[in-house]
Amino acid sequence: MRADKDARLRSDAQANRERILEVALAELTRSADVPLSTIAKKAGVGQGTLYRNFPSREALVLEIYRHEMLQVADIAAELLRTRAPDEALREWMGHLARFAMAKAGLADALHKALSTACGQKKPGHGQMTEAVALLLKANEEVGTIRPDVTTDDFLLAISGLWQISPDDEGPVRARRLLDLVMDGLRVGAPAAARPGSTADTES
Repeated sequence: MRADKDARLRSDAQANRERILEVALAELTRSADVPLSTIAKKAGVGQGTLYRNFPSREALVLEIYRHEMLQVADIAAELLRTRAPDEALREWMGHLARFAMAKAGLADALHKALSTACGQKKPGHGQMTEAVALLLKANEEVGTIRPDVTTDDFLLAISGLWQISPDDEGPVRARRLLDLVMDGLRVGAPAAARPGSTADTES
């Protein structure tokens, strides 16, 4: 009986945590200065519950961003199981673009949190780097991108995504930027130089 009660308590605690993150993401995206009391109220929990899970505003913001970045990173492996490497890479870039524009309102809250949490790196960076490395390696192995592209090269090339405004023109600009990046990655790709390759037939 005690074990069942403990399991229910853990389940309830996890549900509270997930609900807080969901509400906080929506509220902080709208306003970086939304009171934590408002987040707790809309999540249906007491402020004590919120602070037990996230002892500060900074901790909450950083966990939201880490959670969201991890979800985007996890998509890379899923796409590689169902797509050709170059298709997986381009589709993943599209997911990242949608994430960047959808979370534009969270950028201010993240900047404030990082400024307060001295020395704290942007959350989720490690998982994102691993996802990029996985996608690049898969493409290099089949020769669909040039062989000298590093993870840092790629991240720098797509950094413009975070500067695109999430207005009506945003998706169009993001798609154009990513198409340009993808074209650049294909220049000098071994597969493009093989007889009978797609590049030969299209030229």
